[in-house]
Amino acid sequence: MTAMHLVVQGDEVATPDLKALASLARARSIERLTGKAFRIAHADPAAREAVAAHCEAAALDWGFVEEGRRLADFGLLALDMDSTLITMECIDEIADFAGRKAEVAAVTAAAMRGEIDWAQSLRSRVAALAGLEEAVLERVYRERLRLTSGAEPLLAAARGAGLATLLVSGGFTYFTDRLGARLGFTETHGNELVIEGGRLAGRVSGPLVDADGKAGHVARLRDALGLPRERVLAIGDGANDLKMMGEAGTSIAFRAKPVVRSRASYALSHVGLEGVLALFPA
Repeated sequence: MTAMHLVVQGDEVATPDLKALASLARARSIERLTGKAFRIAHADPAAREAVAAHCEAAALDWGFVEEGRRLADFGLLALDMDSTLITMECIDEIADFAGRKAEVAAVTAAAMRGEIDWAQSLRSRVAALAGLEEAVLERVYRERLRLTSGAEPLLAAARGAGLATLLVSGGFTYFTDRLGARLGFTETHGNELVIEGGRLAGRVSGPLVDADGKAGHVARLRDALGLPRERVLAIGDGANDLKMMGEAGTSIAFRAKPVVRSRASYALSHVGLEGVLALFPA
């Protein structure tokens, strides 16, 4: 039987918490992986509920991982963009230039929680952008867009391990195209904002990259690469990522809504994307 290790991560991982978790999981030893991550060796997965409760109270991320599991075991890494690869929701920041950020952000949050129809919400939010100058997109990219902590090391490690990388977003191609070129993604996909006379027309064109669209891109690239589902790793945060994550053998809910955390293989809520490399070293 393959040994299981418990990986624990957080901004501050206190020694008493590590000792308590090792006791709960009947583990043999504790090893520091990084400044924010520890491996509790030969841990008992039957202690999952107790471990989850302790880590929730201590603001720690955790996951049981098979011994020897590496990033190179995967062949495809699929990532969401907004609030996953980057720290913001692009549409909310664009709406700020129309004085409608709070209104649009409230709809975005509800859609990400799965409370309203995502496609309908996108169309209504994009309509709120009508009339803005196209130059606003460049300002959002240059002035506001920030990569999530650990994004660049994760993507560099994935490339080094031979993985194909897919950025698939319900956001906009203006941003996915630029991030794809900047970070070396194998493929990027998003929604195309219609521009008329140098201004946003308030609508998108082409096939909508919604939950089904995201899942379709993951499945298509996976099959083109000849990979089984088990060799796909998908990371997202919102309800519209669930179908995409369902096309992967392993999924990670990143600073995600509860509905996503409940259905993912792992959840990272307290550390950045470097936490993926603590679970699956390069």
